[in-house]
Amino acid sequence: MELKKIALNDVHEALGAKMVPFAGYNMPVRYSSDLEEHNTVRNAVGIFDVSHMGEFLVQGPGALDLIQRITSNDASKLTPGKVQYSCFPNEQGGIVDDLLVYCMGEEDYMLVVNASNIDKDWEWVSKYNTGGVKLTNISDEMSLFAVQGPKTVDALQPLTKLDLANMVYYTFDKGEFAGVKDVIVSATGYTGSGGFEIYVKNEDARRVFDAIMEAGKAHGIKPIGLGARDTLRLEMGFCLYGNDINDTTSPLEAGLGWITKFDKEFVNSDNLKAQKEAGVKRKLVGFEMLEKAIPRAHYEIMNEAGEQIGEVTSGTMSPSMGKGIGMGYVTTEYSKPGTEIFVRVRNKDMKGQIVKLPILKK
Repeated sequence: MELKKIALNDVHEALGAKMVPFAGYNMPVRYSSDLEEHNTVRNAVGIFDVSHMGEFLVQGPGALDLIQRITSNDASKLTPGKVQYSCFPNEQGGIVDDLLVYCMGEEDYMLVVNASNIDKDWEWVSKYNTGGVKLTNISDEMSLFAVQGPKTVDALQPLTKLDLANMVYYTFDKGEFAGVKDVIVSATGYTGSGGFEIYVKNEDARRVFDAIMEAGKAHGIKPIGLGARDTLRLEMGFCLYGNDINDTTSPLEAGLGWITKFDKEFVNSDNLKAQKEAGVKRKLVGFEMLEKAIPRAHYEIMNEAGEQIGEVTSGTMSPSMGKGIGMGYVTTEYSKPGTEIFVRVRNKDMKGQIVKLPILKK
């Protein structure tokens, strides 16, 4: 299957990006080094091109009812300008995808889904759309830039009249940005270092990207690849679909009980409710290594007796902490922060401990 290209593919190549296949797209994984890019976002400002993400419009009569039926969170709480983190539960107790729900207006929503799941999610939403709600897949028309880091407001404010400094986490606004009208600017960052997401039509992507790079120059802006995106989100304990959550992981096991609201009915809600009442047998946890080792996905997690109690789902060397960190599922009795665990690295059991999320403390 041929790789899809994001609108600014050639721009990234010209910037010296190493391009790799990711979720069916040709994507920039790094420009300089993962370490340098990670530190740029933690200390200054970086720009990620995440235009591979998917966007669906759900509009008109019945839009809210449809969203309520297919997502686990309570979208009736949303008012225009607010965003909600949610997931699509499947009929087997797992997760079709995790997503963001943007309330654009009354009965007017935008769903932002993971790139690897665009087709799967579209089929899923369409399958449950028995009331003829208007659905539009605008994924191929939109570009998305995540500008992240403590200096983001200073870098971006000159480009817009929108009040960026006072934009609350998980809200958005729409207005002129870098001379382009009707740009969506939101604050839902995936790095834990603050910042904004800029949604623009593909035809305006180059203009907006160049304006951000120019405005950010004085603040040390750099383009950032998917490599650093992964280490940044892992330090915060944010789930990555396909690693930490998938079709077989329950939102309750994944620590997503806070986005699973049982005061409404949704796909598989009865079974998930029963699971909540019975208690889950395994839990997704964050951990840090106490010995020098880098945990990787699918490594076994052991107890002191050498019995397997779980498996790593994401792991890396934390650039901010200078030690191995990870996330993984363990049996519930080993899920308490402070619990000693061992990660089997090349047949050797290396000591670590369960920590409360986020792994990186502010």
